[in-house]
Amino acid sequence: MERRLSSLFDEPADATPLAPDAREGLRQSWITHRGDLNIAEERNIVAGAAWGRRHLARWPAHLLTVAFANDLHRHMLGEVWRWAGRYRTTARNIGIEAARIPAEMPMVFDDVRYWLDARTYPVDEIAVRLHYRLVAVHPFPNGNGRHARLMADLLMARQGQVPLTWGSGNLRDTGSLRKAYVAALRAADSHDLAPLVVFARS
Repeated sequence: MERRLSSLFDEPADATPLAPDAREGLRQSWITHRGDLNIAEERNIVAGAAWGRRHLARWPAHLLTVAFANDLHRHMLGEVWRWAGRYRTTARNIGIEAARIPAEMPMVFDDVRYWLDARTYPVDEIAVRLHYRLVAVHPFPNGNGRHARLMADLLMARQGQVPLTWGSGNLRDTGSLRKAYVAALRAADSHDLAPLVVFARS
């Protein structure tokens, strides 16, 4: 049975020491606390986003492919984690069964290409649907939400649109913004994507 996306946000966001199992796969020995990890990941993600924009400018047709999605995740988190860009092999509290990920990922991009070609939805809604589908699959051990939002923003750029704003704040912080995002994901879990589309535009 697939797990609900809202569980993604149950972990604490404070700077507590990382447990030994949480440090497994880290490339940097100086990362010992949650705050250290946040700093390292954010730096890497900025570099990964820049790589994504450069790649998109050169090869825009590559965006909606499994290879690009996996490479983007690797560039976003590969300086921090050894497993960046590789699919998870174990169960998580959200997402599909790990064994289904390699078959599901191509279907996500097939659907998005169809929606674009058929103009099934407005472009920004297609980008939000791409985001939601990627988070629902939850292909990587970590970083899935940030990766999915960047994929959505790159799709908007490819279509000549401005990036989505995702509440115009830091979704890693606790508070009303995070609660609104969680509520929108819960609605999407129940097949109502409208709150997530509104949130992404806000």
